[in-house]
Amino acid sequence: MKVSTSWLSDYISLENVDINELAEQITRSGIEIDSVESVNKGVTKVVVGYVKTKEKHPDADKLNIVTVDAGQEEELQIVCGAKNIDAGQKVPIALVGAKLPGGLEIKKAKLRGVPSQGMVCSAKELGLNDKLLPKDQQEGILVLPPETQIGTPIEQVLDLNNQILDFDLTPNRSDCLSMLGAAYEVGAILAREIKLPEANIVENSAKAADSISVKISNPEFCSHFAVRVISNVKIGRSPQWMQNRLMAAGIRPINNVVDVTNYVMLEYGQPLHAYDADRIAGSQIEVRVSREGETIETLDGQERKLPAGALLITDAEKPIGLAGVMGGANSEVTEDTVNIVLEAAKFDGGVVRKLSRLFGLRSEASQRFEKEVDPNRVIPALNRAAALIAELAGCTVQHGIVESGGEEVKPLVIPLSLAKLNQFLGTDISTLEVKTILSRLHFESGDLPNNTLEVKVPTRRGDITRDVDLIEEVARLYGYDKIPTTLIEGPTTQGGYTKSQLLRRSIRTMLTSGGLQEVLSYSFANREAETLFPTLRESRHSVKLAMPMSEDRSILRTSLIPQLMDVASFNRNRKQDNLALFEIGSVFQSEEEKLTVQPKEILMLGLLMAGLRQEKQWNLNPDKVDFYDLKGAVESVFAYLGLEGKISYEADGPEGFHPGRSASIYLENNQVKERIGVLGQIHPDIQRSKELDDTYVAEIKLEPLFAAESPAIEYRDLPRFPSVQRDIAVVVDQSVTAAELLKSIQDNTGELLEHVHVFDIFTGSKLGEGKKSVALSLVYRHMERTLTDEEIAEVHGRAVAALEQTFGAELRK
Repeated sequence: MKVSTSWLSDYISLENVDINELAEQITRSGIEIDSVESVNKGVTKVVVGYVKTKEKHPDADKLNIVTVDAGQEEELQIVCGAKNIDAGQKVPIALVGAKLPGGLEIKKAKLRGVPSQGMVCSAKELGLNDKLLPKDQQEGILVLPPETQIGTPIEQVLDLNNQILDFDLTPNRSDCLSMLGAAYEVGAILAREIKLPEANIVENSAKAADSISVKISNPEFCSHFAVRVISNVKIGRSPQWMQNRLMAAGIRPINNVVDVTNYVMLEYGQPLHAYDADRIAGSQIEVRVSREGETIETLDGQERKLPAGALLITDAEKPIGLAGVMGGANSEVTEDTVNIVLEAAKFDGGVVRKLSRLFGLRSEASQRFEKEVDPNRVIPALNRAAALIAELAGCTVQHGIVESGGEEVKPLVIPLSLAKLNQFLGTDISTLEVKTILSRLHFESGDLPNNTLEVKVPTRRGDITRDVDLIEEVARLYGYDKIPTTLIEGPTTQGGYTKSQLLRRSIRTMLTSGGLQEVLSYSFANREAETLFPTLRESRHSVKLAMPMSEDRSILRTSLIPQLMDVASFNRNRKQDNLALFEIGSVFQSEEEKLTVQPKEILMLGLLMAGLRQEKQWNLNPDKVDFYDLKGAVESVFAYLGLEGKISYEADGPEGFHPGRSASIYLENNQVKERIGVLGQIHPDIQRSKELDDTYVAEIKLEPLFAAESPAIEYRDLPRFPSVQRDIAVVVDQSVTAAELLKSIQDNTGELLEHVHVFDIFTGSKLGEGKKSVALSLVYRHMERTLTDEEIAEVHGRAVAALEQTFGAELRK
């Protein structure tokens, strides 16, 4: 809803109010203001001028020379190329020195040898949306009403000093789909009184009931239908002030009668419609549902076939409108219209919505009916529109209102406990403060026993039906920023993450920061693919779907790896070969072939790497990713959780993996060793079947990691004393793993060993068959003093002796 501040000031004083600050207050009170837009896009020194004479340019067929009285000391000579300019018109004149939107500055000029002292402006040149102008004003210069005063600044004529507040309304706040609704809201925020418009109707002696009759055949769909009859209408342009307000709201002016119905709809939120009275057959209007085979041509020129049951406005012979949506072309107000029937009604919102969706017609009227209009505004809006039409169209209003239905809807009365209000908000608001806030909203309140208020809710606020709605109203006007912050109390969570949620998010952040991309794949899988990687399955049964979306998605997945491979294939088929992906998701396993209990849901981390370590560059030829890139990513997760000393690997050739480039991952926690994952290259046969290059994957159970995770971070001082490095190379059987050698050294060197790692492995005939040489670097340090040669020799000797005794290792000289 676009709310014009100059129009809004008709109902509430905006004196000394900064509009941008007001927009911020409205937003903080619960209705977001999308934007504050100034109508003036940079127009200065543009005034109203009167075109006294017009003659052709002597050297240009498409140019005219006009003499203009712009209220200056002398008449102005201006060269103009607009086709619609003519003598006798009032038009906008940009004087010399004027500025127009886009930074255009008007200067004295000569056009084909003829001096020009200004510029005659079109609406577009003044920054107006020409699509919202009346059709006869959309091309050429802007022609102003004859009564416009010469020399008047154009800002006053076109209301360019206006500002537009764009209300972004939620569905429950349909009361603000009107200027009066906006006025009530702003009045409550600013604590200022509002002034309602008056409808002073002068009726003639003719009785409206003698000219028209109305009938509601389906009262369940229309609770009130009222009309007034207006005679001797003179159709013409509406006054400029009304056009300005309609255009500011995004509605194109049409003529004085139709413009009034739109104006009052925007003012009251009550849609209205005007019919040509002389085109209503039988002088009767009926609200009924359609019959099979009926058709109607709507105002947009479309012939529409009506299904049975659509709510219509009809005369004695034919449909003349789609109720609450759009009128019919057969009763349209035209330039030849003399008498009109003006309608206001209360249609059921659900019925209007169905009708609007059925025909794809979304009108300003249907938008308001769908959200339910105020049932007590039907007659006030009808009278207001009739008074304006009589004023602007030089006509008379027949005596009385012809209506059907329309029982008065009384305000809803809701008891409001002050204790409950303060308990919900965590405040200590007094009864007086609550009454003051309610009075600003124009809600009447009275006292009941037990510190309770009896609140009468006006029918314009249909969104308020319970005491909690009233509590919300008090809270937003009291000020959300004034409500103190309190901890949630009670048996439920205080809103923090569980340990599992926190660690999941931390792992996700760590991996994405390390260059991996997260993927989300289907939890449904292909039965054949699920047999490829059975290593971590705790049961042999898959969970079948009762109604699968396809044969390829017929069971719940038991592993993340097949889906990661599908993602890799999808990317490879689109020339994206370099992949580093991960997914955190659940797999599902069951001990039963036919389920009688819920399947077990196991949280897993899956990783996939393929392609190059980095993009090719002119000075770099990058290598392909390998097993150790994947292992490094996996170990970074373990290191983050503080589990380095609890993790071990065994090269046991998991099924579905390359036998020489894969391993199982074990976690030892509380002296219990558990297999928690696998990693390695996918078996070459599977890679070929999926048309993949070398692809490395890992899958790890997360719950055991979360259970063993060490939450405490241990800090130690930076070393002040030097370290000592000793390198050794030992010859061992090829069956001995480097991990076994490292563990032996760590177990036998105590606290003095700061770090040990493998830096070389060598095999060859000189070492003997089945032998290999492993070179290790050991770093020793004492945190409180410098180590002596004797201490280093003693601890280093223990490490070498352990290798010799355990693995038959021989030192290489």
